[in-house]
Amino acid sequence: MRIAALAGGIGGSRFLRGLLHAVPDAEVTVIGNTADDIILHGLHVSPDLDTVMYTLGGGAHEEQGWGRADESFTVAEELAAYGAHPQWFTLGDRDIATHLVRTQMLGAGYPLSAVTEALCDRWLRGTPGPGVRLLPMTDDRVETHVVIADSGEPRAIHFQEWWVRLHAAVPAERIVLAGIESAAPAPGVLDAIHSADVIVLPPSNPVVSIGPILSVAGVRDAVRASDAPVVGVSPVIGGAPVRGMADAVLRTIGVDVSAAGVAGLFADILDGWLVDTADAGAVQGIEKNGILCRAVPLLMTDLEATAAMAREALDLVGHSP
Repeated sequence: MRIAALAGGIGGSRFLRGLLHAVPDAEVTVIGNTADDIILHGLHVSPDLDTVMYTLGGGAHEEQGWGRADESFTVAEELAAYGAHPQWFTLGDRDIATHLVRTQMLGAGYPLSAVTEALCDRWLRGTPGPGVRLLPMTDDRVETHVVIADSGEPRAIHFQEWWVRLHAAVPAERIVLAGIESAAPAPGVLDAIHSADVIVLPPSNPVVSIGPILSVAGVRDAVRASDAPVVGVSPVIGGAPVRGMADAVLRTIGVDVSAAGVAGLFADILDGWLVDTADAGAVQGIEKNGILCRAVPLLMTDLEATAAMAREALDLVGHSP
């Protein structure tokens, strides 16, 4: 079975780990969000790509869900002692090695897709079965910016500053994908969609993780035109995100913070949608829009529970492992 997954962040990464456990013989291609990318201390940081890479490669910090396991912060402490900014985004020593290699390769002229492949050669080489391939959504520079009111005047800041430094507590007026108009799909992205037997939308942030991927020229059209069924997993349970602050970005774009609201955001491409048992009452309404829907437990409490979610998602669209 060939599976294409559009993903980013902690929820998406953990679901993908369960998916690989549920269908170890599947060929899985992950198309990762790069609109969260940011330059910090001269280093190119790709938070969503790295979270997927570390999680599937067994190197992620399990408790927090991002960053490296067994991390230290000597460099960050030294930077703070120099008064270097920004200090609201802390890079760990092990993590810095990844960003150094990425930045050096990009500076030498390699595209992000080639850099990601080189980094993943370390982390994903040992995955079971045919393995997993991680592709950036584009090799072009795209950044998610958030427009906030600053002393009465609108001001755009990088999404990471709004998310990490401000904890999304300052109301956002708009979400802007800077550079998306000229972004083309990275090599392999459209091929992965066209050749997939199933396309999966994991429980990633629907606006700032999956949204940018679908906004790259031709990607949403390719998903919509694919013969493969598209199945998604709600990142919202009982009217609240499982983790993170997805409610803040959903409200910004005028989407109801609910399993049904997120399903409506993807209604033009969805064939199936999993909701939590807490949202079983939404199933009938979602199915009225022509989307198969099923209520199952969606808390990823451990690997087996997550694998069970993945099996339910595939079964819903007729691809039971």
